[in-house]
This record gives sequence, C-alpha cells and structure tokens, in this order.
Amino acid sequence: MAKMVDVTGKDEVYREATATGFIKLKPETVKRIKEGSVEKGDVLTVSTIAAINAVKSVPHLLPLTHNIPITSVDVEFTLVEDGVRVHVKVKTTAKTGVEMEALMGVLVALLNIWDMVKKYEKDERGQYPHTVISDVRVVEKIKGV
Repeated sequence: MAKMVDVTGKDEVYREATATGFIKLKPETVKRIKEGSVEKGDVLTVSTIAAINAVKSVPHLLPLTHNIPITSVDVEFTLVEDGVRVHVKVKTTAKTGVEMEALMGVLVALLNIWDMVKKYEKDERGQYPHTVISDVRVVEKIKGV
C-alpha cells in the first residue's frame, strides 16, 4: 500500500533546499557552451527554464509528494574544463520541505544540457563515452528561519 503522508497538523514555515549535480563533457563541448555556439541555442538559459519547470512539476512526477507553493527558484551554473555543475535553490513557506523539488530541478537541468549538446558528445559509433551525470545530492536544507 502507498499513501501520501498526512501533514495537516503541521505548521507552515519557511523552507529552503539546495541541490547540486555535475555533467562531465568534452572540453570542446564546454567551450561551445561558453561561446554560445551550440546549434540548439543558449544552453544555460534553456536549462534554467527546464529546471524551473521541473521544480514546479514534482507532484506530477513523484506521486506521493505534496503540491506546495514554490516561492523562489534560483538556478546557477559553473562551467569548468570538463563539464558543468548545476546548483538549484528552492524556497517555500509550507508544511513540508522542497528537497525533491531542488533535486528534480538539478536533474532536469543536467538532462537538458545533455540533450542540447549530445551532437558534440557522440563518438563515431553514436555512443557517449565521455558524458556522465554524477554527484546529484542535496547540499543544504533550511527549515524555519
């Protein structure tokens, strides 16, 4: 049996969660992202929008999460020689936290990056020997500030 946890008796308080993740890419691909020369467009802008949409879609994707009001989503990218690190911070005032929302934002941003640059990551057989998504985790959770 599965059920949603009853949070009726809990108080609404400020909550915040920050998650991170990394996508390993070829240095040439990272250079294309920096230069804005990816054929599909501005990778970081589109990935920001994808992350925000993902945060807002969590109750539809994870069936036992609560539909909570998202008050803020902040998406940041750090480009390094061999990839892109994504940080997503989500805020709310609610009866439950936003860890899943932050994680979903990170994962969808990373997947969007992969989708937009996959043309440059494929080898001669159409495989992705260098591309890896890793280190997805919650780095900070705040409740009741």
